[in-house]
Amino acid sequence: MLQQTQVKTVIPYWERWMRELPTISSLARARPEKVLKLWEGLGYYTRVRNLQKAAQTIVSDPGGRFPTQFADILALTGVGRYTAGAIASIAFNQVAPILDGNVIRVLTRIFAIYADPKQRHANVRLWGIAERFVQEAAKHPLPPAPQPLTISGPCSALNQSLMELGATVCTARQPRCGDCPVRNHCAARATHRVDSLPNLARRDAVTPRHFVAFVVQRDGRWLVRRRPAGVLNAHLWEFPNAEIDNRASNVGEVAISVLHAKPRSLQKLTAVKHSITRYRILLEAYVVAGCRVSERSDDARWLALADLEKLPFTSAHRKVLTALCGSTAQGVRN
Repeated sequence: MLQQTQVKTVIPYWERWMRELPTISSLARARPEKVLKLWEGLGYYTRVRNLQKAAQTIVSDPGGRFPTQFADILALTGVGRYTAGAIASIAFNQVAPILDGNVIRVLTRIFAIYADPKQRHANVRLWGIAERFVQEAAKHPLPPAPQPLTISGPCSALNQSLMELGATVCTARQPRCGDCPVRNHCAARATHRVDSLPNLARRDAVTPRHFVAFVVQRDGRWLVRRRPAGVLNAHLWEFPNAEIDNRASNVGEVAISVLHAKPRSLQKLTAVKHSITRYRILLEAYVVAGCRVSERSDDARWLALADLEKLPFTSAHRKVLTALCGSTAQGVRN
């Protein structure tokens, strides 16, 4: 959950997840739709699909216990070098380096590494430094930790300290160099280059995209479709929609192409703005009237609002559903 996501965002998701799926075996057995629903809103849904695959791998092995060795952790679906190193060192005190965004920032500043850390030679050097650090830490036993703090050993303490240093002191903006415990060893501080490191490549230019969605009702039920496998947000639900080239496009014509029927009227329900990586997306939703839609796809359903609430939606279409529920409730009150 913490990959690409801040701790404050993750906490309520984690608490809800642990209530519903408290063990590896419960995750392995859970319906994929329930797993997606618990993850709804966190984005990067490949993470949760990989998480369930990893759980299924673990329970299929004799003993069904989470692996304790770096190589075995790395072999799990969706686990890369950084995640495997973090688990192996923090949970099991193994001599395994880590390199996340916070650690990269700390190390590039301490050692004044001016190359883009994503370039191969710089990345190899950073991994090498991180490995030497944790190897050295392993030689020095820790004193007993004060209660209730539990630390598995010096490798755990070292890697957690590097991450925490980057997250709270050696920050990307307005770093607190005066509070840094290694400030006297920082080459970037000595050469007044702290603010220019790490030397990250410029991000891709922001690209606007425009979608329209159609909210269609039939006999008190609403039409939704499930996104296919192999695409962004695979297996999540959404209202019928299409991307258009510009705002001047004829929404009625788009509705015909999406619904294969001509609506009598289209009423604007809501507009949702959101971002995915470099894309800035506008989704406009319209309530469709006077349109006899025949939907036969296996990935489409006509459902009441109460049933729609139970499905995992993409973030933008969840906001459309919220607007629909609000407008429906308003109509009932009126």
